[in-house]
Amino acid sequence: QVQLVESGGGLVQAGGSLRLSCAASGRAFSNFVMGWFRQAPGKERKFVAAISKSGGSTRYADSVKGGFTISRHNAKNTVYLQMNSLKPEDTAVYFCAARTEGYGILTATRQSYDYWGQGTQVTVSS
Repeated sequence: QVQLVESGGGLVQAGGSLRLSCAASGRAFSNFVMGWFRQAPGKERKFVAAISKSGGSTRYADSVKGGFTISRHNAKNTVYLQMNSLKPEDTAVYFCAARTEGYGILTATRQSYDYWGQGTQVTVSS
């Protein structure tokens, strides 16, 4: 089992920044591809970013490229999402997820991730 706990969400004005954290426990964190997803009210959960086991490779949704950065610190069992130049359309609940499949593919498919956190709310005011 893997437990994931997100933190760092909140209310921010448009153009501002937030850094989300996701702390993992239960199994070897460095064995997992990690991802961030978000879900706006009434919408489906969508891919935001993913990072490889070592942190050397990343993947982003087109909507966040250039504004968001995913990173990880394996010794701290933590993955981060730095969000800059936030827009009202970035308002959502943000979830981190762990993918335990061994090949380490940076998939954007929600169903490919095995463990999920409870989410943290990000609200961007205009």
